[in-house]
Amino acid sequence: MTSTSEPPALVDAPTQTSRRKVLQALSGLMVGMFVSILASTVVANALPRIITDLQGSQTVYTWIVTAELLAMTATVPLWGKMADLYSKKLLIQLSLGLFVVGSLIAGLTPNVEILIVSRVVQGIGAGGMTALSMVVMAAMIPPRELGRYAGVFGAVFGVGTVAGPLIGGVLVDTSWLGWRWCFLIGVPFTILAIVLLQRTLDLPVVRKEVKVDYLGAFLITLGVCTLLVWSSLAGNQFEWASWWTAGLVGGGLAVLALALWVESRAAEPIIPLAIFSNRTVTLATVASVLVGVAMFGGTVFLSQYFQVALGKSPTVAGLMSLPMVFGLLVSSTVAGQLITKWGRWKGFLVAGGVVMLAGMGLLSTIDGQTSTLLLSVYMAVLGIGVGMLMQNLVLAAQNDVAAHDLGVTTSVLTFFRSMGGAVGVSALGAVLANRITTLMTEKLGPLASAGGGGGGGEGQSVPDISALPAPVVRVIQDVYATATAELFLIGVPLTALALVAVLFIKEKPLNTLSGDERLVMESAAGH
Repeated sequence: MTSTSEPPALVDAPTQTSRRKVLQALSGLMVGMFVSILASTVVANALPRIITDLQGSQTVYTWIVTAELLAMTATVPLWGKMADLYSKKLLIQLSLGLFVVGSLIAGLTPNVEILIVSRVVQGIGAGGMTALSMVVMAAMIPPRELGRYAGVFGAVFGVGTVAGPLIGGVLVDTSWLGWRWCFLIGVPFTILAIVLLQRTLDLPVVRKEVKVDYLGAFLITLGVCTLLVWSSLAGNQFEWASWWTAGLVGGGLAVLALALWVESRAAEPIIPLAIFSNRTVTLATVASVLVGVAMFGGTVFLSQYFQVALGKSPTVAGLMSLPMVFGLLVSSTVAGQLITKWGRWKGFLVAGGVVMLAGMGLLSTIDGQTSTLLLSVYMAVLGIGVGMLMQNLVLAAQNDVAAHDLGVTTSVLTFFRSMGGAVGVSALGAVLANRITTLMTEKLGPLASAGGGGGGGEGQSVPDISALPAPVVRVIQDVYATATAELFLIGVPLTALALVAVLFIKEKPLNTLSGDERLVMESAAGH
C-alpha cells in the first residue's frame, strides 16, 4: 500500500458497526447527497423564468450555474483533507448547514447579485457533502462490503444529476409554487439529514495536532477557479484565441504550478502528491475526469436537444431523461451487489467502459427524426455504462491506499470528476454554439439571425420555435440535432481513453476491514 503521511497519533478504537446502524447512518447521507446534487441541476429549466423575474442579463444566466459549480469543485480537496484530520460527523453537518443557509438566501433573494452569492454558499456546502459522503462510508464499511452501498450512492448521485431538470421544470410550471421553490424544496430534507446524522452516525474522532495547509488550499482553489472561469466564458464573452484566454489560462496554470511547489513542501498537504505514485489512484483519476465529461455533458446537451430539435416542453424533456436515470440506477445498484457477493470488481469497470463507449457512439447517430424509443435505448445504454464505472472507480482507489489517506484519495477522485464535468460542459458547450452558428448561416443565410440561436456573446439565445414559420423551424431543428450528434461524436474518443485507463488498473482483493479498523492497525504499527 502507498503511504503518503505519518499515521495519526491516536484514534479512538472503532466498534463493530451493525448493518442496521450502517443503513441508519447512510439514510442521512443519502438524503443530504441527493439534495446537494439536486442543487446543481434543478435550476436548469427554471433559469429563463428566474432571469426574467429578477431582470438579469445573459452573463448572469451563465454565472447562476457557474458560481455553484465553481465553489463545489474548488472546495472538494479541502473538505477531503479536513476529513483526515477532524471529526467527519461535524464536518458533514457543517457542510449541510452551509447548504441550508445558501438555499434559504437563494429562495428569498431580491436580486441576481445576492442570488449568485447564495449559489457560492450552496456550492461550498455541496462540495463538502459530495466529498465527505464517500469518506464516511469508507470509514464505516470494509471495501469487501462497500460495493453494495457504493452502488446505491452512485445511483443517488446519478438520479440527482439527471432528475434535477425534471423537478425544476415541474416546479416552474406549477403556478402556486414557482422558481423560488427550486431552492427552498431542499431545505427541509437537508435539516432532516442533519438530524438523522446526529442520531445515527457514530465515528471515532482522529486526534491529531497538525496545521492545515491553507496556503496550498487557497492556491489550488484560485488556480482551478481561474481555469473554470475561462472555460465557462471562452467562446461566449471572448474568443477562444484571444488575450483573455492567454491571460486566464497562463495565470491559472502558473498559480497551479505554485500550488504544486507549496504542496510538495507542506507537512500536511491538501493533495499529497505521493498518492499519484499509486497506479490505481492515477488511472482512476484519469477515468473519473472522462466519466465526468460523459455524465454531465450527456444530461446538459440532451435536454436542449429534446426542447429545440424535438420541440418538447421543459417538463417533457425532463421525463425523456428517465431512461438514463433508470439505466444508471439499475447498473450501479446491481454491480455494487455483485461486487460484494463475488469480491471481484475490475470486470464491472471494463464492462462499464465498453457500454459507456457504445452509448456515446449510438448517441452520435441521432437526428431530428430519431424516434423516442430509439433515443430511450441509447440513453439507457449510456446510463448503464456510467453507473458501472462512477462509484466503482472510487471503490478501487479506496481499496488500494492506506486508511489515513482515504479522505484525500476520495476527494481527489470526486474533485477531478467534477472538474471533468465543469470544463467538459463549458468547452463542449462552446463547440456546440459555434457549430450551430456555422450551420445556421449555411442553411438560412441572412435569416440566421432572425431564427435565433447559435453564436456566442451577449446575444446568444435558444430560438423560440413556436414563434417561427414551419420551414425555418425544420431547419433549426435539423441544425440542433446535427450539432448535438457531432458533440457526442467528439465524446467517443474521450470515452475510449477512459476505457484504456480502466484496462490498465490492476485488480486487487477487496479489504475485509473497515477504514476505522485499518486506521487503528496502521497507528499501532506506527508505534
